[in-house]
Amino acid sequence: MNFKKILIAVDNSTCSEKAAKAGYDMAEKFGAEVALVNIIEPIPANVNPDLTLAPVFLETYDNSEENSHILLKEMETKYSKGAKTTYLSVVDTAAHGIIQQSDEWGSDLIVIGTYGRTGLYHFLMGSVAEHVARKSACPVLIIPNKCDV
Repeated sequence: MNFKKILIAVDNSTCSEKAAKAGYDMAEKFGAEVALVNIIEPIPANVNPDLTLAPVFLETYDNSEENSHILLKEMETKYSKGAKTTYLSVVDTAAHGIIQQSDEWGSDLIVIGTYGRTGLYHFLMGSVAEHVARKSACPVLIIPNKCDV
């Protein structure tokens, strides 16, 4: 396999950091370009009695978009080793957003971390990494949180 475009899904977690490191290491080996994707989960809107969105929602969205860009820049600075990096930041649910951004960008590989939760929490919440692996059109490399990268 020859990976030319590697999409790395990141958030503010240690498993995401491990995924970023592994993804950039692979990009270096294959001479691939990287896209870092951060999904901004939609916040339920507060609706005023006159059916307009509350200003708090709009301020929260603006902050999330800015925080997302800061996170992507930090990941690139920490792990890129000079690899060409594209930033992708969208409002969506995590799994759907990752898959959609991968399809639109044309990635050959998705790298994603997983918390490795089990039991009731996993049953109730599911796994973003599992959903991405099942629905993705390209291979998915899942980096477990317990893994030393």
